[in-house]
Amino acid sequence: MYQKFLVVASKKDVAGMNITTQLSQFRKNPLLSAMNSDGNGFDFYLVDNEIIFTENLDMEKINKYDFVVFASKHRSSSPNRQKALTIHSVGNLRKADFGGETGKISPTSAIFQKQLFENLKMNADNFNLKDYEITLEATHHGPLISKPSVFIEIGPTEEEWKNRKAGFIVAKTINDTILGFEENPYNEIAIALGGPHYCPNFNKIQLKSNVAISHVIAQYNFPFTEEMLLESLNKTDEKIDFAILDWKGLGTTEQRSEIVRILEKNYVQWKKTGDVDK
Repeated sequence: MYQKFLVVASKKDVAGMNITTQLSQFRKNPLLSAMNSDGNGFDFYLVDNEIIFTENLDMEKINKYDFVVFASKHRSSSPNRQKALTIHSVGNLRKADFGGETGKISPTSAIFQKQLFENLKMNADNFNLKDYEITLEATHHGPLISKPSVFIEIGPTEEEWKNRKAGFIVAKTINDTILGFEENPYNEIAIALGGPHYCPNFNKIQLKSNVAISHVIAQYNFPFTEEMLLESLNKTDEKIDFAILDWKGLGTTEQRSEIVRILEKNYVQWKKTGDVDK
């Protein structure tokens, strides 16, 4: 499915440079491009400016690869400023305030994201990274690209961006997932709807169930539309089996009914988070 990966970071991003510096130690031959090697492998692409803006990227270079991993900093407006390592899909389901285009999202892989999330949690536990939350985020911000992609981030402040252990754990996670990536025909594939930006109910499913989640549409993007659904289905590389609904995080009774109507109109099965075996 994917063999040639591109790890993209901004030279202006302290966390991105921390991650890529740590990741460089995992390349057996830094002079040999992944494009010229057998099996799975990755190359680096260090960008002069912010990577959330499509216009800052060399699309000709990006389009040569099968999959793009954006290594980046994470910022939070939350007053508790929780330390976190995060993973999320890319794009804007509504207004494009931070790169990309309004109403458009980039492709992703539910299976790759699941393996990345599992490895991130395992490495954080194995290396005793204390006080960091390991979490999915809802799909948000640019860039808009045609290749499947995912962001993996350290945050939320400069102290965490520079943390060498956090950088190492993210780097090891990227390397482990790329080199060990395998298609899994037994995973059920889902998009996820509802709940907050940081996805406590979906985190449990991604980590403890057989379900692999691609795009997450948080409640703040509602009202949910048919265009959002079709964009999420079309921008998941695998065939979607069903949608997972964070039922209490879907808003009003009217909003729940409209979401179910849109799903069923498009022949998309759905389950509540509590109905997923974990």
